[in-house]
Amino acid sequence: MRQSRFTEAQIIGMIKEQEAGMPAAEVCRRHGLSPASFYKFKAKYGGMTVSDTHRLKSLEDENAKLKRLLADTMLDNVVLKDLLGKN
Repeated sequence: MRQSRFTEAQIIGMIKEQEAGMPAAEVCRRHGLSPASFYKFKAKYGGMTVSDTHRLKSLEDENAKLKRLLADTMLDNVVLKDLLGKN
């Protein structure tokens, strides 16, 4: 997945600017961001602080690791069943 050119702190700063009363179109123009991206960021990071985003990132990384472990275990299980079934 492509990495964002904005950090979580910058994204939260943009959302705070908009919540402070600046129009979303002005925030997007000022930061060189499309309105669709802004609202996508707002849906994901709205109401969060910077420390919350670090926690979210660590949880997403841990979740991805656990999904890989589960997929590997399921694959091993299928291979073992195939070997036992052929004998």
